[in-house]
Amino acid sequence: MKRNLLTVIIGAVLIVIFALLLFVFQVRQSEVAVVTTFGKPVRNLTEPGAYFKWPWPVQKVYKFDQRVQNFNDKFSENLTADQINLLTSVYVGWKISDAKAFFPKFAGGSVAAAQRMLESTLRSAKSAVITHHTLSEFVNANPQDLRFDAIEKEIAQAVQAQLQTNNCGMELEFLGFKRIGLPESVTQAVFARMTSERQVLISRMQYEGEGEAQKIKSAANRQASETINNAVADATRIRGEGEAAAAKVLPVFQQNPELANFLLRIDAIQQSLNQRATLIFDERTPPFDLFTGIPASSPTK
Repeated sequence: MKRNLLTVIIGAVLIVIFALLLFVFQVRQSEVAVVTTFGKPVRNLTEPGAYFKWPWPVQKVYKFDQRVQNFNDKFSENLTADQINLLTSVYVGWKISDAKAFFPKFAGGSVAAAQRMLESTLRSAKSAVITHHTLSEFVNANPQDLRFDAIEKEIAQAVQAQLQTNNCGMELEFLGFKRIGLPESVTQAVFARMTSERQVLISRMQYEGEGEAQKIKSAANRQASETINNAVADATRIRGEGEAAAAKVLPVFQQNPELANFLLRIDAIQQSLNQRATLIFDERTPPFDLFTGIPASSPTK
């Protein structure tokens, strides 16, 4: 009796497990799924969890990796707006955004087929965008003239627009340049052009430097001229004041030349003794010749 009950319980558990396998399926965190009814997509599942389905052949579940897929396109040659051949390669990240649209578009949801289509779309978009930009926007000695970010954004927008137009169920996550190069045939010409552009820049800077030097030189000459003119004016004024003073003293000299000479020498000696200095002089040299003949003071008794 107990053996029959155990057999029934085991059988019931197996039936439940078998029923769960037939009617229930699970979607993981990193997956998206599409449920088809007789081969036609009817449900798009993007949230993780357990879901009900009818058993095959009525319904079937296709699961896809929702994580970002990435690849690098081939190093290809495109023509710029100024007719220069440019070699470029970009890296791309994409993921499945709508499994219901993705599944019928690529033969049962083939990721490899989706990537091949994306590579073709990328080549067309990259060629169309590069054609509208000059080489100097890709290769330039001045970082401010480079437009990598803007060009990458244009290519990404063109690719995403094409994916939406074709209803591919895919979404572009990121895109950027990985490599940029020049064909050997045009490398020398580009280098010569860059050298010419740098030479023009050097000449312009040299011309501006010379102009600035001329301004500084002119300002210095003007300032020197003003200083000299002021000095000459001061000298003329002082000379005039001296001549005026001399004109006032001259009548005194004319009335009594000896007295005037004596007073001038006394004034000169007074000026020399104002600092309480010890003087060593030749008594024969004016105005110190006044001390000639003065008797030495006798010692105090």
